Amino acid sequence: MEKSSNFSKWRAKIHEVIYGTHTRTGKLFDIVLLMAIIYSIIIVMLESVESFDNKYHNFFNISEWVITILFTIEYILRIVSVKKPKKYILSFYGIVDLLSTLPKYISFFILDTQFLAVFRALRLLRIFRILKLIRYVGESNKLIRALRNSRSKIFIFIFFVFIISIILGTVMYLIEGPDNGFKSIPQSIYWCIVTLTTVGFGDITPQTAVGQILATIIMIIGYGIIAVPTGIVSAEYASTRGKSPNKENSSCANCGSDIIMEDASYCRKCGHKLNDE
Repeated sequence: MEKSSNFSKWRAKIHEVIYGTHTRTGKLFDIVLLMAIIYSIIIVMLESVESFDNKYHNFFNISEWVITILFTIEYILRIVSVKKPKKYILSFYGIVDLLSTLPKYISFFILDTQFLAVFRALRLLRIFRILKLIRYVGESNKLIRALRNSRSKIFIFIFFVFIISIILGTVMYLIEGPDNGFKSIPQSIYWCIVTLTTVGFGDITPQTAVGQILATIIMIIGYGIIAVPTGIVSAEYASTRGKSPNKENSSCANCGSDIIMEDASYCRKCGHKLNDE
């Protein structure tokens, strides 16, 4: 029983350091972790520059191994210190943490895979926890809900744009033809989509006056098309904000979880005291 109790205390202490953003040691750990991530990314980028790699190859290699080993130890401690390891392993941060440790090991078997270590840049998202920017996750949740609620309208709109592209692309093929670079209907549809989205690679251009007039019309339509999805999402977002301006639709400043109960005094997830507004 004593050994089990000691292990529980040890695991709780590790959890407090690794996951605790409200403690001094937890903040210090996160800051050191971010510095290590930034250093690792800089090393990977410099390693891709041939002149730097030729001069400092051994230093880069040793640095990468040190950081990889440290990240591996950290990943293992994260698994050990949580009550539900599987939940962490399959979570977004769990997958990112795993991806940040694998490239150097894989480079033993496949060359140049160490450059995949740039995936560690995703770990910089943890800065949201350190600077308490997680409080703005509540707003992002509302945006996600707005996107989810308007997905059917957006799908119908995209389908409509695709139909328009097929029609106008076919018309352009009939107007210009293979002699002017429009060698097939699929290629003409590709040109229409590029023009409609105002990308304009310029690899295919209409040569006839009628074709140029049609291209102008498509460009003008393209500007209108860009505004439509924005309007759909904005309207849905505005309606979402207008439904419940109370605490029920806000989020915890500490962990970002949505507040379910309007009269809640503490966060249901992390126990953080909520500020009444």
